[in-house]
Amino acid sequence: MRLSRRTTVLAAAVLSGALIAPAAAAADPSHEDGGRHVLLLSVDGLHQADLSWYVAHHPKSALAALINRGVDFTHASTPVPSDSFPGMVAQATGGNPDTTGVYYDSSFNHALLPAGTMTCPAGALTGADVEYAENLDRNQNSIDAGQGLPGLPGNILALTGDPKILIDPAKLPVDPKTCKPVFPHQYLKVNTIFEVARQHHLRTAWSDKHPAYEILDGPSGAGVQDLFTPEINSQADGLSAGQDWTKDNAKTQQYDGYKTHAVRNEIDGFDHSGTTHVGVPAIFGMNFQSVSTAQKLPTSGGQPGGYLADGVTPGPVLAGALAFVDSEVGSFVNEINSKGLEDSTTIILSAKHGQSPTDPAALTRIPDGPLFAGLNAAWKAAHPGAGDLVAHSSDDDAMLLWLTDRSQGAADFAKAYLVAQSGQGNDITGAPKPFTSSGLATVFAGRDAARYFGIAAGDPRVPDLFGIVKHGVVYTGGKGKIAEHGGADPQDRNVPIVVAGAGAGVDDAQTVHGPVETTQIAPTILRLLGLNPRELQAVQREHTQALPLD
Repeated sequence: MRLSRRTTVLAAAVLSGALIAPAAAAADPSHEDGGRHVLLLSVDGLHQADLSWYVAHHPKSALAALINRGVDFTHASTPVPSDSFPGMVAQATGGNPDTTGVYYDSSFNHALLPAGTMTCPAGALTGADVEYAENLDRNQNSIDAGQGLPGLPGNILALTGDPKILIDPAKLPVDPKTCKPVFPHQYLKVNTIFEVARQHHLRTAWSDKHPAYEILDGPSGAGVQDLFTPEINSQADGLSAGQDWTKDNAKTQQYDGYKTHAVRNEIDGFDHSGTTHVGVPAIFGMNFQSVSTAQKLPTSGGQPGGYLADGVTPGPVLAGALAFVDSEVGSFVNEINSKGLEDSTTIILSAKHGQSPTDPAALTRIPDGPLFAGLNAAWKAAHPGAGDLVAHSSDDDAMLLWLTDRSQGAADFAKAYLVAQSGQGNDITGAPKPFTSSGLATVFAGRDAARYFGIAAGDPRVPDLFGIVKHGVVYTGGKGKIAEHGGADPQDRNVPIVVAGAGAGVDDAQTVHGPVETTQIAPTILRLLGLNPRELQAVQREHTQALPLD
């Protein structure tokens, strides 16, 4: 049974533009542009409040035009944890982590063997980090992740559309049954909208921030035909050594610009590189990082990141990032219209996650390393001869722990230790700021953690401890960020859903005040394409409904 994590918090959704054929019309894959198309855009970090603020201050903007011609869902929410991986997987499958098996891009699995395992004898001790991010690249330092392209970054559109070849298998966890590495797409427990589309001979494309997003291919490994994944955490052009594309918002916009170029090529009927004519995809789109970076950076280009003191008004860097996204969305609409696709294409605008805190005064940065070092030391003192208790942790603005001892007693020990810890973190200015209970508001341990996620106790993937932080807490060892995501804070979860087009079934703006979830994007996309949402396994399991567009 799902708990209150499924209760919707403030989140925006917008449906816009006349961009798809009526839902009753049958898709015709035999005619290149005669079928229907859905362009899905994920603007990570974008809150309902951000969208409302921008539209109110820019009533003639592209984003305002979408809202003025669509349906605005004012109470939409992401899954928990509100990390990029479960957030994107939710939109592509219709499922929450208990169904998809994806809790974070950095997690642990008690049933797998560590990366690099060469032999798998019967009875081998299992337990492995499952790191599906930039760490998998053959060359993380290069935006092409190791393909060896010349003329980078300008030539990045020549990047392969099959990012599996950019992943180093030696960095993947190993399945003890087959003794083979587990690629991200193999880790996903349910199928995706891209796989369903492929089964109906429809073309698919997507662009995201790491080759690890080949998880969207789904268990078949064949969901996305053209998957463009320039590495965002690579060395950025023009920045000092060790500085990636997220460390300067202008560079993040440059990076996002490569992906928007790819999408315009796809609107024109080409592959992402613009070199091969393949027809407009039925499902395609991209992930924007510019807003998220602007919310997290303390400063960029000599200007402050994040929000002003009211916690609502974007500061100069964030305002610039919102304007950039608005301009690119406008370019997509213009390209769609110029190609005569306005009556056959729907735009859906959403986000994998929000970000918190928006109020600068609420920020409390806490170094998590000492907390876990102390926990391990306390465990060893209480259990002479034992090793570390913490097998793996993922802590942004939530606490997810996987333990070496999965007993309820061990989980309760970890919980009791953490809630007893007080100390000094630092605030938005870097000044000392005290914290209590390790910054945690609520802690679910052992079977309670499994119950929170709606999964059976002992599941090899579920965290052994899940901590919901006090508002404003961000776990970090330094002073390099002022916001984060990955937890259950309302500001982590309140994201837009924007659906634009004739497929939305509206001619004028409408507002829906009832709660909706980003998992509902997946069945909505299939319905807009004239396909059966129940072809998604997560939809069958969770009974996920399409968004109410009429």
